[in-house]
Amino acid sequence: MEATELIKKVRQIEIKTRGLSNHIFAGEYHSAFKGRGMTFSEVREYQFGDDVRNIDWNVTARLNHPFVKVFEEERELTVMLLIDVSGSHEFGTQMRYKRNVATEIAATLAFSAIQNNDKIGMVFFSNKIEKFIPPQKGRKHILHLIRELITFTPENSETDISEALRFMKNAIKKRCTCFVISDFMDDRFEDALKIANQKHDIVALKVYDKRETEIPPVGWMKLKDAETQQIRWVNTSSSQVREHYRRWWIENHTRTQTIFRKSGVDHVSVATDEDYVKALMSLFHKR
Repeated sequence: MEATELIKKVRQIEIKTRGLSNHIFAGEYHSAFKGRGMTFSEVREYQFGDDVRNIDWNVTARLNHPFVKVFEEERELTVMLLIDVSGSHEFGTQMRYKRNVATEIAATLAFSAIQNNDKIGMVFFSNKIEKFIPPQKGRKHILHLIRELITFTPENSETDISEALRFMKNAIKKRCTCFVISDFMDDRFEDALKIANQKHDIVALKVYDKRETEIPPVGWMKLKDAETQQIRWVNTSSSQVREHYRRWWIENHTRTQTIFRKSGVDHVSVATDEDYVKALMSLFHKR
């Protein structure tokens, strides 16, 4: 991609996603993702109904009048985006690839984070850690993340979500909010997800395409696995073949949702032909 084309693409995504953050998600994001705890702010005179456990006895003794400590939410968060860049994300039949949708979702979350003065970092993963961008603040940093989302080319095409979760858990020492953006074709991540969610606040965003849920009856079709590169011919005119594939999708999707629930992880699914704004709003409201 040439420099001028890249700048134009980055600008288009910035305008769209920053606008969503400013006008739609600002309040919802703040409410949905809390700070790490409460920090001391000031003392004030005791008022009827105040919790006696918050009385500042040193100030009270010195002024001979009851005073209480006032606390406020420690707002600043560290937000991590774990982005699946395996081969299966280079797929889409509804005008957009899964990778394009993931890029816009990631950019929207990034702008929402910096509006709340949060740090934002990113991990690109396949079946290994492809790239780690440490959390920082500021518009310049966000634009760097968007450029990477657009241009990054992974070395590997397979998927290992567990490896990404283990890396994130060890790389980020303090508790953070971590969005895992993937199609979750890999279903071997349950143990790693449970462990990571004990230390961090994990949120799963599943991106999929309509054509992954069912195969249209168009005769013999040559299919290639984007991750293993295996090629096979499939007779899509066969109702048995289509039904077998449909059941596989339902079972895989159900198994993934069960893993999220058992692990205590908030999650939402977004199709490439759907409005991801509604999905994110639904997620924020559930929290």
